[in-house]
Amino acid sequence: MAGNNDALCQPKQEANEYRRQIQSLTCEVGALKGTNESMERQMREMEENFNLEAANYQDNIARLQEVIQNMKEEMARHRHEYQDLLNVKMALDIEIATYRKLLEGEESRITMPIPTFVSLNLTCPVLRLETASHHFSPTCGRTRLKFLTS
Repeated sequence: MAGNNDALCQPKQEANEYRRQIQSLTCEVGALKGTNESMERQMREMEENFNLEAANYQDNIARLQEVIQNMKEEMARHRHEYQDLLNVKMALDIEIATYRKLLEGEESRITMPIPTFVSLNLTCPVLRLETASHHFSPTCGRTRLKFLTS
C-alpha cells in the first residue's frame, strides 16, 4: 500500500504544482495585461501630444510663411520706393549739372568785354539802365538797357 500511496501522492503533488504554476502564470498574465493597458494609454497620450505639437508646428510654419510673404512684399515696396528716389536723384543731378553749365556760361559771358555805348555809336532819345533782379549770380548784377520814349 505504501507503493500505491506514493503512486497517488505523486500525481496529486504534480497537479498541485501545475495549479500553482497556472495561478502564477495567471497573475503574471494579469500584470502584463495591466502593463499593456498602461503602455497603450501612454502611447495614445503620446500620439495626442505628438498630434498637438505637429499642429502647432504647422501653425508656426503657416505663420512664418505669411511673415516671409509680408516681408517680400515690403521689400518689393522698399525697392520700388528706392528706385523712385534714385530716379529723382538722377533727374536732380542732371538738372544741377545743367544749371551749373548755364551759370558757367553766364559767368564767362559776363567776364567778356561788353561794348560800350560810345563804341557802338548809338543815338537814342533816352537811355535808362536797370538792374534785373531775377538774375541768379552772387558775384555780379546784370545790366539791361531799356529805351524810353516820351
